[in-house]
Amino acid sequence: MTTHQPGARTSRSAAPPRTYCVLLLAFLAFLLVLLPPHAAAAAEDGPKVKLDQQQAAKGGQVTVSGDGWPARTLLMLLLCGENMLGGTNSCANADGRAVTTDDRGGFRKELPVVAPPKPCPCVVHVATVTGGPTAADAPFAVAGHPTAPLPIPTGTGKLAVLATTRLEGDSGVLVFFGAAPARRLVFTVGNLGTTPVKDPVFQVGTAHGVYAPQWDERQWRGTIAPGQKAKVTLPVELAAGAHGDYEVSVKYGGKVIASQPWGVGRPWGVTVFWVLLAVVVPAALFRIGMAVVDRVRPSRPARASAAPSKAPPEAMSEAPSEIAATATLPWFTPDSAPAKNRPTTKGPP
Repeated sequence: MTTHQPGARTSRSAAPPRTYCVLLLAFLAFLLVLLPPHAAAAAEDGPKVKLDQQQAAKGGQVTVSGDGWPARTLLMLLLCGENMLGGTNSCANADGRAVTTDDRGGFRKELPVVAPPKPCPCVVHVATVTGGPTAADAPFAVAGHPTAPLPIPTGTGKLAVLATTRLEGDSGVLVFFGAAPARRLVFTVGNLGTTPVKDPVFQVGTAHGVYAPQWDERQWRGTIAPGQKAKVTLPVELAAGAHGDYEVSVKYGGKVIASQPWGVGRPWGVTVFWVLLAVVVPAALFRIGMAVVDRVRPSRPARASAAPSKAPPEAMSEAPSEIAATATLPWFTPDSAPAKNRPTTKGPP
């Protein structure tokens, strides 16, 4: 007699799930091996700057490396004092170095250690020259260079337009029928002041013809450090049905810093609509009026369905004269008409 062992059955049924788990883990490990080395670096947010040493004397060199930067982008490396609070005016611009990132967004460059025009604390400042504005700093100490407390910012930020403005976007189908035209005003500004500008508020105005512009406030979210530039995008919208030549202006700090013309086409869809309305409405009213007239008009009497009997030729010849007499002398009746042989009398008998 054969006995069944439940434990053996359980081990055989549990073997396939264990096999699947092992295969799944092996497949995941294989995928991790196949991932490119820069995938982990791409997951990190923001560019990085690394120094091979944190302090060096004047006349030496420091190796600057980094990753997470845009690929094939030109960078500028500067040694700055006062943590670069005064912008590039605090940096040794004549001894700066330029480097281009590789396909993975990394770079490596030797930077000479010189005395910056401002006292330490100092930083190695790396910023993009081409492409979007991106920057990062790394603390660095210059041996033998004086150190002083950071100055209290007393100045103000000063924004200036560095490139021509442009309008981006296009009109939809609804604009052809009188919807409000909308665009995005794009321009690049730079901070020429000594303090950062945080969340600047611009005024956008649209002028048509000889009329003065109507100003609306638009706040841009972000911080522009001294000596840096930023791309600003502001929404612009006109009134519904607007058309013609407009002038879009941007004001900051009470001064107009940029302007851009905008030619808006006429919404011909509105004209077509009114033309169709002028044709369709009268036609509809005419049809409604005719239907009302047909309903209130009295109905005509029905014609006799029986055909008239044929009369003899004599009656046919006399019928017209009788009809004519009846038609011309309706006051005579057959009894009152004079007979043919009745003598005529004139006066009383």
